[in-house]
Amino acid sequence: MRNSFSRRQLIQGLAAGATLAACGSSWSADFPARPITLIVPFAAGGATDNLVRSIADLAGRELGQPVVVDNKPGAAGVLGANQLVRATADGYTLSILPEPVFRLPHLQKTQFDPLRDFSYVIHLSGYALGIATRANAPWADWAAVVADAKKRPGQISYGTTGINGTMHITVEEMAQRSGIQLNHIPYKGESEIIAALMGGHIDLGVTAGSIAPMVDEGKARVLVLWTAKRAQRWPNVPTLRDVGLDMVANSPFGIAGPKGMPAAITKTLHDAFRKALEAPATRALLDRLNQESAYLDSEAYTAFARERYGFARQQMERLGLKPNQ
Repeated sequence: MRNSFSRRQLIQGLAAGATLAACGSSWSADFPARPITLIVPFAAGGATDNLVRSIADLAGRELGQPVVVDNKPGAAGVLGANQLVRATADGYTLSILPEPVFRLPHLQKTQFDPLRDFSYVIHLSGYALGIATRANAPWADWAAVVADAKKRPGQISYGTTGINGTMHITVEEMAQRSGIQLNHIPYKGESEIIAALMGGHIDLGVTAGSIAPMVDEGKARVLVLWTAKRAQRWPNVPTLRDVGLDMVANSPFGIAGPKGMPAAITKTLHDAFRKALEAPATRALLDRLNQESAYLDSEAYTAFARERYGFARQQMERLGLKPNQ
């Protein structure tokens, strides 16, 4: 009886294991079975939000389920990363990861480790960032800003998307190399920066492509771009290198999920978002935003993340910024 019972238990156990394996395979094959949330850690209406909403819509069509954008602005763009640490690794919660995700761990305690806590899905693009001002402002170029700031230290204000974000750190490095002091005003997103700039609440605004309509209408002008080369849209606007600052700051970003996402799910997501990134509508939108596709697959994006993490540490050391932990 005892041996018979043991054999029966073994057979039942094997059958149960086979059933679980089949369920697991079916679960992966059926992904996604419900809407996916994609966190955008910036306010609605900015360049990131506009681009990601378009890509999310196209990817959702490919996946057969909506990809719903959830804006979580503030904290220099890391609120999405914070959410991923607490999310289930089932592919239904994703986030845009901007560059501060790789920088802030060198400066303060964070809820995440960028080298261990994420499943990197796909790298998308980088911003055509630059410094803009109103058309009636007294500065025609960056040299004029520097000259004025040397006469009035700390009196010229500029807006960014948050303390220790790429916008903030880059301007501080520009100021350090130029021997000036500027007054930093943080906002939750690019749309807020542009509204404050055009409303006369700040003197300068760090923006991406969303400032383009105001520039085209003659209401604003871009003083300097942070791209590696001049933009086709504004060939007369100099880059940082053109004005004597050997720097490039395009703040690259991509999509990631929680650590431990199954490889099959990561691939499904990657393939859908790649098709969305390569779609003619997305390329046209990138052109309007003065941005370029910077596609990397999951493996290359993981390696890129490690590289950016190391670069951020060197940049903090170069600027003399100390950890606050």
